[in-house]
Amino acid sequence: MADLLKDKVCIITGSARGIGKEIAILFAEEGATVIVNDASVGEADRWIEASPLKDSFDAVYFDITDPEVVRKNVMSIKKKYGHIDVLVNNAGTEFNELIGMISRENMEKMFRVNVYGTIEMLQTVSRVMSRNSNGGSIINISSMVGLRGNAGQLVYSATKGAVIALTKSAAKELAPKKIRVNSIAPGLTQTAMMQQADIEKLQGRINNICMGRLAQPRDIAGGCLLLACDYSAYISGQILPVDGCTIM
Repeated sequence: MADLLKDKVCIITGSARGIGKEIAILFAEEGATVIVNDASVGEADRWIEASPLKDSFDAVYFDITDPEVVRKNVMSIKKKYGHIDVLVNNAGTEFNELIGMISRENMEKMFRVNVYGTIEMLQTVSRVMSRNSNGGSIINISSMVGLRGNAGQLVYSATKGAVIALTKSAAKELAPKKIRVNSIAPGLTQTAMMQQADIEKLQGRINNICMGRLAQPRDIAGGCLLLACDYSAYISGQILPVDGCTIM
């Protein structure tokens, strides 16, 4: 433990499980007070209670796609802790459908969570961060398919491409307020969702990973830690691939 995030208050959306949970744990190990956010009420409570760092976590459940709910909860967090230093926009949803089979319902849900929710959190939290003397850091989780595309993921890759674009624009707008905005673009990552996937269909993509393995959630968390801590104080508007050197 190096206390890279000592005294920082960090909000991580979609952090009851998977990559978000691992980011939350790593940030707590590095001294942060971590607001664990998720739409599924109570889902994080069990692992937080069992954690030796349980006093570092505060579970706050709300829907990031509802502007009024976002404003109310972010203001409550600010009132409780006095400041917000880091936001990780990790919450997302994914439906993989071929062209011609794309569901309008799934399309709207992906844009609502992956794009609209990210924007709602970014603009609300950035207002709070603008009052900090040292600004803050916003990290948006995108995806390598948002950079390179992938068959069967037209809508999902479109939402993640939007996250990449909004990251660059937000970085330019918020830089004068000392707020850094960057994005982590994970490659294929070993999550519960991946365990349900057809590995044979993914084998071609796995074979293109030069490091020879899928990413682990901790790998993604490590990239987030870099962009959250003060060692990246002069880095903004960047998209950091965490993909084991994948050739596509």
